Amino acid sequence: MANIQYYDVILKPIVTEKSMDAMGEKKYTFLVHPDANRQMIAEAVEKLFPGTKVEKVNTQNLDGKEKRRGLVVGKTAKTKKAIVKLTADSKEIEVFSGL
Repeated sequence: MANIQYYDVILKPIVTEKSMDAMGEKKYTFLVHPDANRQMIAEAVEKLFPGTKVEKVNTQNLDGKEKRRGLVVGKTAKTKKAIVKLTADSKEIEVFSGL
């Protein structure tokens, strides 16, 4: 397993209608490093966004999609998605506040 630092774990937030609706329940969705585990994701969120406390982390491994270019068939890269639930007394994450 690669040596992954906390600032390399979270790649970007996922902004969709479903993820924006879940923000009311203090659930935030991120695209994360494929080798990151739940403890690493929780630590990264708490360090990158001060004042937040993670209650639970759910992860999904997403396979790459098949893409064609003429007769050649290939696959896009595998990704990993994490849904992070914060505690009730935790601060909101500012990245999503203006959306």
